[in-house]
Amino acid sequence: MKPAALWRIGLVIGLVALLEVLCLAGVIDKLTMQPPHVMAMDIWRMLASGSLNAAIAKTLGNAAIAFVLAMAIGVAAAIAIHRVKAVREALDPLFATYYAIPIFAFYPLLIILFGLGDAPEIFIGTALGVVGVIVSTLNGLDRVPRVLMKTARIARFGTLETAWRITLPYASPYILSGAKLAVAYSLIGIIGAEFIMSSSGMGYEISFAYNNFDNATMYPLIVLVLVVAGAFNAALGRWEKALMARRGLA
Repeated sequence: MKPAALWRIGLVIGLVALLEVLCLAGVIDKLTMQPPHVMAMDIWRMLASGSLNAAIAKTLGNAAIAFVLAMAIGVAAAIAIHRVKAVREALDPLFATYYAIPIFAFYPLLIILFGLGDAPEIFIGTALGVVGVIVSTLNGLDRVPRVLMKTARIARFGTLETAWRITLPYASPYILSGAKLAVAYSLIGIIGAEFIMSSSGMGYEISFAYNNFDNATMYPLIVLVLVVAGAFNAALGRWEKALMARRGLA
């Protein structure tokens, strides 16, 4: 295992141990937070009972749909934008300020457009994740060597064939960087939307538990979200590093 990974694991263990000590010593009172070992038992009890399995499945399922849509739309949009310099120059400033837009403020309009259900939540998750994918993909496409593009022209590849055989494979490490952002933003979008426009899902359950001082439900759900996002991003990170190492860039 590399030193960086060991340091990362050590830091996480150290922070958890510090939190455990602070909770047990009473510096953090029980009403505010239970010790990490109690959170772990609460997670096991919650999953074993199956009481929140439907809420967990709903949130993770919608987040997965939002992630796939963000990746598909983001990559396709980046390919189209990259081919037209004027469009790229016009949109770059918008991409830089996109995340200053309060997307959650549009939820009444989204409910009117899509109705009550999962569609508005998925739209928000997709909208949050897609620009990160576009920017990362454009970053990768900018780095495709000109000689490869000349080879595509000599071979008379069309736009789609050039993207499939040359530009996207070359840009794949950067696309994976965008995928890591899409994972986080999709989860944030779905869970945030469930806070304000849903009567089910992990976001709703976290909000309900918070309002009722139910730490035994709130913290295990938060930890579960962190574990799922961390595990998925770690897998994407290893894949990204493998691709970079294959090219001698890592």
